Amino acid sequence: MKCVSALSTARSASTAFHQILERLDAMPDAAEDAPPADLTLIFSSRHHAPVLGKLSQAFLESGRTRHVLGCTGESIVGDDLEVENKPALVVWSLHHPAIEIQPVRFDPGGGSLRRSLAALEKPGESTLILLADPFTFAVQDLLKLANDQHRGLRIVGGMASGGMEPGANRLLLDGEAYTDGAVALRLSGPVSVRTVVSQGCRPVGRTLLVTKAEQNIIRELGRRPALEVLREVLGDLPEEDVEKVQEGLHLGRVINEYQESFHRGDFLVHNVIGADESGAIQISDLIRVGQTVQFHVRDAETADEDLREALVRRPKEDAGGTIPVGALLFSCNGRGTRLFPAPNHDVAAIREVLGPIPVAGFFAMGELGPIGGQNFIHGFTASVAVFEQPVA
Repeated sequence: MKCVSALSTARSASTAFHQILERLDAMPDAAEDAPPADLTLIFSSRHHAPVLGKLSQAFLESGRTRHVLGCTGESIVGDDLEVENKPALVVWSLHHPAIEIQPVRFDPGGGSLRRSLAALEKPGESTLILLADPFTFAVQDLLKLANDQHRGLRIVGGMASGGMEPGANRLLLDGEAYTDGAVALRLSGPVSVRTVVSQGCRPVGRTLLVTKAEQNIIRELGRRPALEVLREVLGDLPEEDVEKVQEGLHLGRVINEYQESFHRGDFLVHNVIGADESGAIQISDLIRVGQTVQFHVRDAETADEDLREALVRRPKEDAGGTIPVGALLFSCNGRGTRLFPAPNHDVAAIREVLGPIPVAGFFAMGELGPIGGQNFIHGFTASVAVFEQPVA
């Protein structure tokens, strides 16, 4: 298995395309008679959106790859850079002849979701790289169906962010360009894809049981008014955590209630968006009685620490017999220099922890990735697909 990538920041789409071809052809193992890549991802800023379909067709027609997936993004990740709000085009390719790949198109109409999911081969053994338009595709419905019907299917990817209105984004799938719905590639076979989801948060205080709630409103925690409990939690926090709460408070709900204890990474984190005179608090997620929750804080230092820990953390069944060869990064468009004091944070952390592997991706309007065996859409998150091969 081998990964390669190339990035261009040229403003002209034609120039960017030819620069990428030159850089790919200059790779050490490149040769005229080399077999095509099995999978190619293309991510582009809005500047190149009108010609993305033709660029993807060119890769297929020239015999450079068997499959193409891609989309537009507000900011583009490639090599060791996060190119924010400027022209950028990145190409990332994987060579793995034994990999099984199934292209999937999800139309914007909800009726196609069940049919498209039902058509997936080996869903319980697969990783689905999914790119969707945030204005025309009900990704929550897809995730719920997938979680209910296809246990074991992992979905990683993001919502396109190159355009701020319906029809402005581009989604690429095997030479076709779409402006709505979603596109995906299902990967299975002898390929190891490790999914890493870093929500950039740290739990504070103690775990709490929801005892009265409706929709996204929590009225009681441990049979006491939720706001009263929150004030008590805040009163017990060190001063530095209180300052972080003032910058933004979050609430995580436990994914797997059967664990004996809960730690960072065991929660699905959402924003606390308000409170009222009745003592209730509102969050940006649905909640139900009986769920275990804990308040969280997020800042640049915590987000850096969380991403690095998540990249190092491995499943218990993984004995460490693999090495990374490439990665795809789907980072929230609220990260980058909007969160960190210096640019290129997430891609730099990946390459520092995993080594100087080819990395590509984009800043999304919602990041997709599994936690606790279920697939979710996240915010302020870095979702990473790490492609690994056995140690020789």
